[in-house]
Amino acid sequence: MPVYVVHYSEIALKGKNRAYFEEALARNIALMLKGHGEVKVRKRYGRLLVEGEGALDREALQLIPGIKSFAQAERVELDLEAIATMALRLAQGEQANSFMIRTKRSDKSFPLTSLEVNRLVGERVARQTGKTVSLTAPELTIHIEICSDEAYLYKEIVPGLGGLPVGTSGRVIALVSGGIDSPVAAFLMMKRGCEVILLHFFNETIHSLKVGGKLASLAERLAHFQGETKLYMVPFGGLQREIIKAVPARYRMLIYRRTMMRLAEEVARLEGAKALVTGDSLAQVASQTLDNLRVIYEATGLPVLAPLIGSDKEETIALARKIGTYEISILPYEDCCSFMVAPHPETHGDPQTIAALQKGLALDLADAISRAEIESFGPNRA
Repeated sequence: MPVYVVHYSEIALKGKNRAYFEEALARNIALMLKGHGEVKVRKRYGRLLVEGEGALDREALQLIPGIKSFAQAERVELDLEAIATMALRLAQGEQANSFMIRTKRSDKSFPLTSLEVNRLVGERVARQTGKTVSLTAPELTIHIEICSDEAYLYKEIVPGLGGLPVGTSGRVIALVSGGIDSPVAAFLMMKRGCEVILLHFFNETIHSLKVGGKLASLAERLAHFQGETKLYMVPFGGLQREIIKAVPARYRMLIYRRTMMRLAEEVARLEGAKALVTGDSLAQVASQTLDNLRVIYEATGLPVLAPLIGSDKEETIALARKIGTYEISILPYEDCCSFMVAPHPETHGDPQTIAALQKGLALDLADAISRAEIESFGPNRA
C-alpha cells in the first residue's frame, strides 16, 4: 500500500496536549480522504503515516490545516542494507549529478546515528551511480526517516497549510457577505483550528438563485479545508425596512451591522459557538473605523475575531486567489449591506447616539432566525 509521511510543526509544541492534536489531525485526514478507498492513518513519533489502497488525493492533503508537509515514501525494514538499496534505487531514477542523504532517527535504539547512516548510505550511492555528494546545494536530496518498526525514504517534500487541525480551537460563526474579505477570514480561522459555521444575511427583494448559488459555491470551496461546512442564509429584508423607516441614513449601516451581530449571537447560541468572525480590515471602509467597530462589536457579548484587521486589500486578494475563493467572490450580486447605503455614512459612531436609535426599534430577530435556510456542503472535487 502506498504510504505518505505527514509532518506537523505547531502540534509538536503542545506538550501534554500533543496527543489530542495528533488524534484530531489523524481523524481529519481520514475524513478528508474518505472516498479514496480504504485509508489508514497511524501515529508515529513526530509524524503520521497515511496509507491507502491506491493513489491518495495529494491536493486534499495540501489543504488540510495542521499539516506542515508530506511526502510519498517507500518503506523498508530496519536494516542498513535494505535502506541503502532503496536509496540507491531512488537515486538511479534521477538525472541529478549531485545528491545528499538526510536522515532523521526517531528510534534511538537503531545501532547507527543519523550521521553514520548519511555517510554509509551516501558512500554506496556515490560509488554505484557516479553522482557526487553535495552538502550545500545538492540537485537531489534523499530523506531517510528511521522509526521504531520501519524506515521510510522519499525525495519530494510537498508543503501543506500548517496551522492547527480543524476542531481543536472550538466552534465559531463567520459572517460572510459574499465579498472578497469574509471568506478569507473564515479560512484563516479554519487554519487556526476552528470549526467554522458560515452565516449570510440576504435581502429578499434582491435575493435570487444567483445569490444563493454564489454563497453555496463559497461554502463548497471552504469545505475543501475543513470538510462538511454549514451555511445559514438568514433573511434580512424585513429588518432592514424597519431600520430604514426609523433611522437616519447616515447611521443605517451601523444599525444594520449591530443587528447582524445580535442575530449572529443567536445562531452561535443555537450552534454552541464561542465567538463571531468578521472580515473587517481597519479603516478599509466607513463602517471599519475604530469608533464604528467599537459601536458594532458592543452589540454582542461574544468575542469578535477579525483576522484581517491589519491586512491591506492587496494582501487579502492574494490570499483569496491562493485559496480559490477570489473568482467566486468577484461574481456580481448585491448584498443587503450595499442596498440603500447612505452616500455619506457616519465614520465616528457615538455609542450613546447609536444606543438611542436602537432603543426605538422593534425588530423581530427570532422570526428572521426561524426563517433561515440552512444547508451543509462538502468539498466538490469533480
